[in-house]
Amino acid sequence: MLDLSPKPGDLDAIETAPLEELRALQLARMKSSLQHAYDNSPFYKAQFDKHGVKPQDLESLADLAKFPFTVKQDLRDNYPFGMFAVPEDKIARIHASSGTTGKPTVVGYTQNDVDMWADVAARSIRAAGGRPGMKVHVAYGYGLFTGGLGAHYGAEKLGCMVIPVSGGMTTRQVTLIEDFKPDIIMVTPSYMLSILDEYRRQGLDPRKSSLKVGIFGAEPWTQSMREEIEDAFDMHAVDIYGLSEIIGPGVANECVETKDGLHIWEDHFYPEVINPETGEVLPDGEMGELVFTSLTKEAFPIIRYRTRDLTRLLPGTARSMRRMEKVTGRSDDMMILRGVNVFPTQIEEQLLRCEGLAPHFQVELSRADRMDQMTVICEHLPGFEGREAELAKTLQSYIKDVVGVSTVVRVGAPGSAPRSEGKAQRVRDLRPKD
Repeated sequence: MLDLSPKPGDLDAIETAPLEELRALQLARMKSSLQHAYDNSPFYKAQFDKHGVKPQDLESLADLAKFPFTVKQDLRDNYPFGMFAVPEDKIARIHASSGTTGKPTVVGYTQNDVDMWADVAARSIRAAGGRPGMKVHVAYGYGLFTGGLGAHYGAEKLGCMVIPVSGGMTTRQVTLIEDFKPDIIMVTPSYMLSILDEYRRQGLDPRKSSLKVGIFGAEPWTQSMREEIEDAFDMHAVDIYGLSEIIGPGVANECVETKDGLHIWEDHFYPEVINPETGEVLPDGEMGELVFTSLTKEAFPIIRYRTRDLTRLLPGTARSMRRMEKVTGRSDDMMILRGVNVFPTQIEEQLLRCEGLAPHFQVELSRADRMDQMTVICEHLPGFEGREAELAKTLQSYIKDVVGVSTVVRVGAPGSAPRSEGKAQRVRDLRPKD
């Protein structure tokens, strides 16, 4: 793989600034953001008043713990525009979640917000190894989902050529990669595996593709998946993090020279990690739920938003700003099976250990005789026909030994496991809703 480490002058000054300078900037911006939210958002004024706090109560960064949390239900309760802190004629763009449960969550952006988003997305692409003049193949979905346009504007801001392919039509994805020869692909990691399958189906060698960097986000993925993709394509696989409620992709990114966790762009997004049960702020280094406060957003300032993503905060390495570990799961997609907490990423880790199994899978939760049961649906690779029972037994053993639960494993033919053209739907919960 190419050495894509940054050269002197590549980075924004704040990325390597002394921590004292960064903390002073954060405190000034946090005071301004809290005041803006209180003065211009009826929701936040009511919330602050209810909890007996005012923006002036923030005298240090630690004082943020005095302020109330924001949760996704607050956005749904104020659908569509009730969370905004500017008049509608100042809104330059709207994005929204998919709305798979209840109403979608709607976010708005002023032109300044859009410009800031482009800046942090460009910073993220540069951290991943992107440079001006490179070609970027964007296979995230475009539309109300933030992925496609967030990546698009960031790549343009960096000075790259953007290929706005969007998701789906996997055969065409491979054709355009081969014909247009992009340097970078931005896509969900699960869909990158589908693109890899299509390369192999067409008899093409993915290691001979033009791709130098894959920037993968929108779902948790593992170190094992990183290694598989990097080996298959002879390219760097780098993690990007974001969510629409905070801005979209570009809240944090791994640096290609270290790949040791995602540096959070703390000059715009202040992180905390809390105990998901008690709400207590945890020290850096402890695992918990990630919480963000925006420092520079105008249309939709957000205060102490509970992301439900589980991670921990670590000191900066390649940049001054703190890192977050790769997200291991979410506090609301955690499966509890006979008293054991299980995340889809744990199943994926064990599946990728099994020689002969493809990386595609889905977990089904069911209930029989009042006992919860987990079934892992997966598929074998070509050339392993007739060994389905053996492969199933191996995966069952790995999951039992490492995760601590007994499972049913169904191994099908190549192509039989559910695929995704966007964010992977790893879990189907078929249990009665009682």
